[in-house]
Amino acid sequence: MVSPPAVPPREPAAAKPAGAGPALPEPATAEPAGAAPAVPEPAVPESQEPPHLHVPRHRQEADLAGIFRDAFRRHAAGVAVLTAVWDGVPYGFTATSLASLSADPPRFTFNMSLSGSAWPAVANGEYVGVHLLGLDHAGLAERFARGPDRFSGDHWEPGPFGVPLLRGVRGWLLGRILLRLSFGRNAVVVAEVADGGVGPEGHPLLYHGGSYRRAAALEYEI
Repeated sequence: MVSPPAVPPREPAAAKPAGAGPALPEPATAEPAGAAPAVPEPAVPESQEPPHLHVPRHRQEADLAGIFRDAFRRHAAGVAVLTAVWDGVPYGFTATSLASLSADPPRFTFNMSLSGSAWPAVANGEYVGVHLLGLDHAGLAERFARGPDRFSGDHWEPGPFGVPLLRGVRGWLLGRILLRLSFGRNAVVVAEVADGGVGPEGHPLLYHGGSYRRAAALEYEI
């Protein structure tokens, strides 16, 4: 009788240390020690703009210029007259770009066209006058915006450093010019207040939608 082939004995399984948890499968690939785990990159949306603000890529420059003008026609701004003197000749113009730059030290800024009649005085002079207008000064604002003879009459007088000062305005400031920044056909001017004063109380003159307007109080307080 033929005996069956001998089967080699199985090696005993390695004993797990006491308290060890279940065995975990080995990872497919091992990362270098100290490497941060890979983080999937988030999906980037095509545009973060709301649908009503989305600007087509091929928007014509003429269209953007029209949108720019129409947008600022919806923005109300205070009205001021700025004056300067150069070579003994007074200059002035109406502006809606006047803005406070800082309170300490007191500084303000405004924009103007390089082709404006008053630019030579602002470009070469050291001081500029600012006059804040009230509702009763619409004629004065129109005069300095388009009038050919802006200084005929007794509505002004020479002020410090010869800068023309307008009478009866809501407030006035005399600024020493610190910076002139030309950009394209316009310039940004920064000045520091050297003198000033306030006049009678009253409604400020606003410019909105292509015409002068009056500010109206709200029904609630802020």
